[in-house]
Amino acid sequence: MKESLLKQITTVAREFESLSAEYGEIYVTAESLTAGFIGASIVEIPGSSGWFDRGFITYSNESKMELLEVKEETLKTVGAVSEETAVQMVEGALKHSSLATIGVSVTGIAGPDGGSAQKPVGTVWMGLMKKGHKAYAHCFHFKGDREEVRLQTTLMALKGLKALTVGDDPDSVFNAQ
Repeated sequence: MKESLLKQITTVAREFESLSAEYGEIYVTAESLTAGFIGASIVEIPGSSGWFDRGFITYSNESKMELLEVKEETLKTVGAVSEETAVQMVEGALKHSSLATIGVSVTGIAGPDGGSAQKPVGTVWMGLMKKGHKAYAHCFHFKGDREEVRLQTTLMALKGLKALTVGDDPDSVFNAQ
C-alpha cells in the first residue's frame, strides 16, 4: 500500500507543472500531521519554485496560533482536529503568504496513539481555499498505520489542490476514492 501511495503522490505532484502553466496558481501549505510532506512532495518536481510559495509546519497548538492565527478558543472548545481549526489554518496560511493563491491545511490523528471514540486514529480534517473565496473543509477517516495515514492525507491534499485549481468540486474528487 505504501509504495502505491508514494507513486500516486509523485504522479499527482508532477501534474502541478502543467497546472501552473495553464492556471498560474501558486500554492501554500499548512501542515500538522504530515509535517511538511505535502510541500516536500510538490517541491520534488523541478521548477516548483514557480508554483509553490511556502509551507507552514504547525504541529503544536502554539505554532497554529502564532503562525496561522488559529484562535485559542477554537483549540480549547473543538480541538486541533476539527473543521474550525482546518479552516482557520488555511485562512492563516493564505493571509501570511503574499504570493499564494490557493492553500491547503491538514490536521489530524495519525496514531498509533491519540485517538478517541469521537476522533479515532485516522481522523483528518483538511481545509482548502482559493484566495478571495470561502474556505472549504472535509473530514477523512483513513485506515492503516501512522505512515499510511500520513501518505493518504498527502495524496488527498494534492488531489484537493488540483481540484480547486481546475474548478472541480473537491467533494466529487474525495468521494470518488
